[in-house]
Amino acid sequence: MEQLRLNKYLASAGIASRRKSEEFILQGRVSVNGKVVTELGRKIDPSKDTVSVDGETLKKEANVYFMLYKPRGVITSTKDDKNRRTVVELINTDRSIFPVGRLDYNTTGLLFLTNDGDFANILTHPSNKIEREYLATLDKPLTKEDRERLLKGIILERKRSRFQKIEFPEPKNFKKVKVTTIEGRNHFVKNMFDSLGYFVKKLKRESFGGMTLGILNPGEYRMLTDAEINKLIKKKKSK
Repeated sequence: MEQLRLNKYLASAGIASRRKSEEFILQGRVSVNGKVVTELGRKIDPSKDTVSVDGETLKKEANVYFMLYKPRGVITSTKDDKNRRTVVELINTDRSIFPVGRLDYNTTGLLFLTNDGDFANILTHPSNKIEREYLATLDKPLTKEDRERLLKGIILERKRSRFQKIEFPEPKNFKKVKVTTIEGRNHFVKNMFDSLGYFVKKLKRESFGGMTLGILNPGEYRMLTDAEINKLIKKKKSK
C-alpha cells in the first residue's frame, strides 16, 4: 500500500485537520508501532503500521459529511469544560466528527461537521479563499463612508482586512447587512464592524463555499451528497 505522511493519515482517520494533527505529533502524543514520533515528515504504511494517539490505537473510519444549521447558545467544539452543549451533540452519529472552522456561541447558521481532515483543510486553509456569506444586524445604520472603508480594507490585528462584498437585503434598512468574506479568523465579521464603532447584535452564516442552508431550521442537519462534497473539494482546484 502507498505510504502516507503521518499528519495526513491522522486527518483521514478523523482525528483533526492536518495542521492540528501536526501539533499532536510535535507534542509527542502520537506513536507508530509503539514508539513516539515527533518528526512531521514521517510516513507510514496504513496496512502494516499501528498508529496511536494518546495511547489509543486508531481505526480508520469511513468519511461522513454533515451540514448543520447551528442555533444560538451552542458551542462550536467537540467538548466543553463548562458543560455547554456542543454542535457535535446535535448530530446523531457514531463517528468521531468535528466542526469545520467555528461559529461563535451566539452566532447561527451554516456549519459543516466531518471526520475528514483533508476536507476540513480544503475549506479552511486561507490559500483556498473559500467564500463565506454572513447576515449581520447592527446597532446602527452602516454609513456609505464606512461601507467603502470595509470594502477597501482596514488594518485589523496588524493585517490588512476587508469584505469582498457588502449588500443590504432590505431596501433602506442599513442596519441589516450581508457581507461576503474569504476570512476564517475568529470573530472576524464582528471585529471588522467593531473596529469602526458598530456592535453586531445578531450574526448568521448564510453560505459557505456556495452551499446554503436550504430548508433546514435551527438545530436541524443533513448529510451532504457526493455531488456537494465534490463541488466543495473542487473549490481548491479552481483557485
